Amino acid sequence: MAEHCSPTFAELATQLGFSCEEAGGLVEFRSPFALENWTLPVLEITIVLGAVLALWYAIVRLRRHGDPTDLVLWFGATAYLFVIEPPLYFPAAFGIEDHVDTMFAHNVFTVDFLWGRLPIYIVAIYPLMATMAFGIVRMLGIFRRYGVLVGAICVGFVHHAFYEIFDHLGPQLRWWEWSVDNPINQPMFDSVPVGSVVVFAALWPMSLAFCVQYFVGRQVDQGRDFSGVELVWRTVVIGLLASVGTFLLPLPATVLGAGSTTVRGVVYLLELAVLSLVAAVVLVRRWRELRSGDTAEPRYLNPFVQRYAIVYLVVLAGLWLASLPAFFDAVDGETATGDPIGNLWYTTGCFAIAVLSVLATFTLPRPGDEAAAPESANAVVTS
Repeated sequence: MAEHCSPTFAELATQLGFSCEEAGGLVEFRSPFALENWTLPVLEITIVLGAVLALWYAIVRLRRHGDPTDLVLWFGATAYLFVIEPPLYFPAAFGIEDHVDTMFAHNVFTVDFLWGRLPIYIVAIYPLMATMAFGIVRMLGIFRRYGVLVGAICVGFVHHAFYEIFDHLGPQLRWWEWSVDNPINQPMFDSVPVGSVVVFAALWPMSLAFCVQYFVGRQVDQGRDFSGVELVWRTVVIGLLASVGTFLLPLPATVLGAGSTTVRGVVYLLELAVLSLVAAVVLVRRWRELRSGDTAEPRYLNPFVQRYAIVYLVVLAGLWLASLPAFFDAVDGETATGDPIGNLWYTTGCFAIAVLSVLATFTLPRPGDEAAAPESANAVVTS
């Protein structure tokens, strides 16, 4: 695949410690002991295991409760991945090299696809992150109480918190390398492009959640059953439309900031600020409402999301702690080995939001404690 080794990708690969021209084939395996550092297999195991368990739990929920929402979410996120990622890896193959140069390069992991471009954990992180954020929002009953759009905004907010914990750590630990000379990646927020902070952390999961809830989730809540064929085509449509939404939602920043990276960054951050304000108010208000017992709405419980979100946060906290000595010794935003550092304060805020979001689901009255809760499969959902 040497013909697709663009100069930018080849340079990023060299900085990460591997050769673009020698990077595997469609699938490549390597020893976890041969990776750049010990944090790569730890991250890989955490994310891949979580995605597999999320898929298993989604299948169990469909079989036991007739609710395909989690399964559609899982495969919809995966479909979205395969729509969005390949053009970013091979812009020349898709005829867009004159408009989109290589934006980043992943490091090589234990399992890689597409000639070193796509580590297996990236395939897994899309459905895992989406499952955790969507599950937390659904447990709080946001979709039922406030509708599809507001629920999707809250999913984007929660996903942003979980994702930025990972996003601000990756470059320092050489999980990937950004092309800082690429205008699309400007402006930068320390080691992370503002576009990643807003689009990939908040807007794409918002778009996905909106499509999943609109095409499947809200109808499941109303008691509708779907055939297998209906679920397949709806999942494909969700993946495609979520991709369109990811193009449309950042459009204000894309258009207004066409001639200025500063303007683009400001508009991006304004979009994130509005999304965060709406979501924070709604999440807190809904949590208080449920805690007070003023509502007899059907409840939804997802033990997998509650438990694995804790696992994810504990592992990422450990990786952050391990990285702090090099972080604090950094000079001018780079460690002694030349790796860029993220923003610790922003990450701490995201940790706080993520932890509070998970804790909120544990502090609600359990579905069985609500005398008025309907006795239907779609009303009280546990495993």
